[in-house]
Amino acid sequence: MGELIKTPLTVIHIIACIFLMLVILIQPGKSGGLGALSGAAAQQVFGGRGAGNFLTRMTWVTAALFCVPSIPLAFLSTSTDESLLERGTKKAAPEKVEIGQGAAKPASSK
Repeated sequence: MGELIKTPLTVIHIIACIFLMLVILIQPGKSGGLGALSGAAAQQVFGGRGAGNFLTRMTWVTAALFCVPSIPLAFLSTSTDESLLERGTKKAAPEKVEIGQGAAKPASSK
């Protein structure tokens, strides 16, 4: 059941991550960023300040789309079917090591 939910959430999370990076890089900063490449086109389409407002809103929406799947993905990655007691006994129990016929035995000190 977990994999049925985990796969689409992971896909949405990755797409939102890539889109968020692109939206942030397109925004004009002090030095222009990648917005300098399409600055004139953005002013024609959105108006003088319209590009900044649109890109700011798009950044907030994309950031929300990035954060919303993060919570269930974090829960699904840590949740298992075994109890905490079972997990603790697996870590605390030492593993038995058997010496096979081909393994070297420690030399005795005489």
